[in-house]
Amino acid sequence: MSISPLGQEISFDDLSLEEKKRFHRAIAYGELSKMIKPWDPWWSKPSARNICLSKEGTQLVQPLPDQELLDDDIGSDELSEVPLGPEIPLPPLSRLSSKEPSPLLTVHLVDILYSYCFTLRLYNGDWKSDALGSVMVVLSVSLVLGQGAQPETVLEALSHCLEQVCCPVYRHMGGLQFGLGVIDDVISLLGLGTPALVCALCDMHRLIQEGEKEAKSERPRKLRTDGTRSAIKLAERRIYFITCWVHEQPEEAWFSLAAIVRAEKTSAMEFQQSNKSENLNNKAEVKGKSLIQEF
Repeated sequence: MSISPLGQEISFDDLSLEEKKRFHRAIAYGELSKMIKPWDPWWSKPSARNICLSKEGTQLVQPLPDQELLDDDIGSDELSEVPLGPEIPLPPLSRLSSKEPSPLLTVHLVDILYSYCFTLRLYNGDWKSDALGSVMVVLSVSLVLGQGAQPETVLEALSHCLEQVCCPVYRHMGGLQFGLGVIDDVISLLGLGTPALVCALCDMHRLIQEGEKEAKSERPRKLRTDGTRSAIKLAERRIYFITCWVHEQPEEAWFSLAAIVRAEKTSAMEFQQSNKSENLNNKAEVKGKSLIQEF
């Protein structure tokens, strides 16, 4: 993509790092929404169904070097878009904690995946352009990562996420309708099974790590709170733990969870429609009373 102010053509690569960040923030806040082609999520690509991981969670099929990709353009775009899995074997959960994993981790996974999908949508798939900004979005949307909360039901987790994406800061993305669409992204990821989920969580872990690096280089006054860095560090640990947990779960668990998420989305849509009807009836009633008063 290039722009031509005053007749001079400037490509994205010509911009400084700070200018690139400002450009992507403008995308994230909807200032250039009419000029930017919507991002096509990697989990919608056919290659996302063919991710191969070892028993230890590492990637079995490594991507080709860039030059080889250029020499063989068949499926090269898709290969480069699917995030890499773990670079080193994932440890068993028993090594990370002596306690039994909480049965609420399935709910927490939905919360985390939602914040991941929303953040990628917000940044048009390129979280690397503003890693710290992306982390702040994740922390604001996720109840688990942002507040350290323990939602007990999928409904509770999704309700919080939808409430956040409908706030004024993100309303330009499309409000509730867009928020409901992100639930479809979560369902799609769950439907792809363990390999795709592990890759998504690894991508999110890298996002958190890069955001942490930027947070360390930022001046304290630029950070929203004194606890931002500690919150990012804690989020990184939680992401890693749930990645290891996901890796140990049976495939059928994700199809069951996807069905629950789909049912909650349907309930939310029905509730939305009933609210619309109620609001219309209330408006009609108020209008009728006004007419009667005028008469």
